[in-house]
Amino acid sequence: MCVLQPPPPLFPAEADTRSMAPHEQTRKAISEDSSSKAASSDSSKAASSDSSKAASSDSSRAASGDSSRAASGDSSKAGDTASRLLAWYDVHHRELPWRVTPRDNARGVRPDPYRIWLSEVMLQQTTVEAVKAYFRAFVEKWPDVAALAAAPVEDVMKAWAGLGYYSRARNLKACADLVAGRDGRFPDTEAGLKELPGIGAYTSAAIAAIAFDRPAAVVDGNVERVVTRLFSIATPLSEAKADIRARVERMVPTTRPGDFAQAMMDLGATICTPRRPRCMLCPLREGCSAVVSGDPEQYPVRLPKADKPLRRGAAFVAVRSDGAILLRKRADKGLLGGMTEVPTTGWTARLDGATTAAAAPFPGDWRQAGRIAHVFTHFALELEIFLARSTGETPAGHFWSLPSDISGEALPTVMKKAIEAAIPGATKKPSPNSAERPHD
Repeated sequence: MCVLQPPPPLFPAEADTRSMAPHEQTRKAISEDSSSKAASSDSSKAASSDSSKAASSDSSRAASGDSSRAASGDSSKAGDTASRLLAWYDVHHRELPWRVTPRDNARGVRPDPYRIWLSEVMLQQTTVEAVKAYFRAFVEKWPDVAALAAAPVEDVMKAWAGLGYYSRARNLKACADLVAGRDGRFPDTEAGLKELPGIGAYTSAAIAAIAFDRPAAVVDGNVERVVTRLFSIATPLSEAKADIRARVERMVPTTRPGDFAQAMMDLGATICTPRRPRCMLCPLREGCSAVVSGDPEQYPVRLPKADKPLRRGAAFVAVRSDGAILLRKRADKGLLGGMTEVPTTGWTARLDGATTAAAAPFPGDWRQAGRIAHVFTHFALELEIFLARSTGETPAGHFWSLPSDISGEALPTVMKKAIEAAIPGATKKPSPNSAERPHD
């Protein structure tokens, strides 16, 4: 980004006041009016009033001209930002499994809306590095939206296990079902995309821009960081989102808006990082307000975080003689909805659960096997882990999962931690050469 000087007059200056800039016309009119009044003290009040009105009219035109030039300058600055950023992106873009590179795009290769949608849903509240492997596994199993729609919901939940925020997986399946029923075609506008399950303002803008090259303002955490630094936005981030979005809207180019959206995100992820940003390599360093101030890391401004409440409970790992582990499915609604778990006590985001072996799903020789901690979005959790051997009876609503199957169950991370505390290595995918054997 660079700071542009006001544009020169459109025509060369001439003696005739018609060729003067508006503000010069105003100054000349005021000067002539003052001289006339000094030389002709007997001028009538009516003539004086007419002169004042003319000066006022000229002043209004001058102000209007200044506003037009300012708007033109802002537009030029936004266009310069986009061109600098796109030139940088053409060379330094990240290689991502769902992305069409600028070179391929120039050759006529177009993004697959299914892959863009899938990646954007996965990327909600999740890092790019964490998503890559899950994305590849999904598209290998379900290469298009019709294949995903045909898959049992249990298989989708299993494939999602470990990625977190499990309502996304349920919405993903519901969205696939809906789109498949429309000949597999995704809407190509923000408004149309917002009508699909699990797609909000950010995701609809991202899909519209990246998949369909719509000029949409795509604002994620990376973009928020870039923009608050460019303009030194001192308002706390939670209160500045509308301002940030408005500034991005003004920067979005009419050509290559999809690449622009990805370039902004790449810039925030690789150059304009939260700590130790590499400002000397930034294509927008000229004119960046935070660079001028010398402290980019103070942006974005965040309010102090409230401490998360700590909840407690217990989890019970029961093992059969053949190594199978007792599991059950959680209710479809609510926290970890539809996922698989070992029996646990009734902890929630607001309440503690029981923490002793007295709450076990069946009587047995339960012994404490450790304690695990896990952090959810709105609370932290500590679970006491108990382990017991079982004769193989199956309590109502439960099932046994063999050692060869346990790694493929829809276990959220907190439940994998619980099982690992009791039986180290139990949730790891067995190697092809490993032999199954019962636990001692």
